[in-house]
Amino acid sequence: MVLGRTSDAITLGSLFPDMIINARINHTMAHSLGKKMLHVVKENHALADFARGIITHGISPQGLDYFGDEKYPGCERGYCFEKGRPLVEQTIEACNIAPEMGWWKAHNIVEMGIELRISNRGAYGSAIRQAFGNRELIDQVVDLLTGLTGYSGEGLKTRIAGFPGYIEVFKATAQSLADKYRIQMYARHRININTDKVARLIEIAAEQVEDDLADFFNYSQDNVLRQLDELESY
Repeated sequence: MVLGRTSDAITLGSLFPDMIINARINHTMAHSLGKKMLHVVKENHALADFARGIITHGISPQGLDYFGDEKYPGCERGYCFEKGRPLVEQTIEACNIAPEMGWWKAHNIVEMGIELRISNRGAYGSAIRQAFGNRELIDQVVDLLTGLTGYSGEGLKTRIAGFPGYIEVFKATAQSLADKYRIQMYARHRININTDKVARLIEIAAEQVEDDLADFFNYSQDNVLRQLDELESY
């Protein structure tokens, strides 16, 4: 979407930062691999697209998570955090979490609201399923990234193979996204959320972003493409 075209490698790369977070690779590290990856694989078309996908998602270089989480013009933090402000108290209740986790999880609700809107535009789920079914591409990624990520080859393959269980890979509904979020929250925090309440919050979030989501994507896309041009001109 950000690159104006898609491929299995772009799709897989755009999801990859969230796949590899663990005790050794924190959120920032996982979302800052794109530049190094692009320089390593520049001559390999498929893997270069994988690296470009990582960059579209990441924090450094500045991708969607930078503008969604860290900083967006006119906001204290990113776009998704700003949109999540009105939902903090309801998120704390619906997700059964401590108040200090409220703003972060409310921004997750907004991300799911955006996912709900995007999923209903086209063949979103089928593109994800196709990418995770591309064994040749995944083998190339595993061979390249085993050392860079600290995972063993089998460990990274297992991580990739298991990731679709945590996300929606068919046409999303608010309830299906809430059900997947329940799995994520239990896996990460051993917390049980109220999926009906979370589904309603996702619907509210989808409505809240209606007026300016296109502006967010346009701004992010312009910045990502500019950075890619600079990186690939070296």
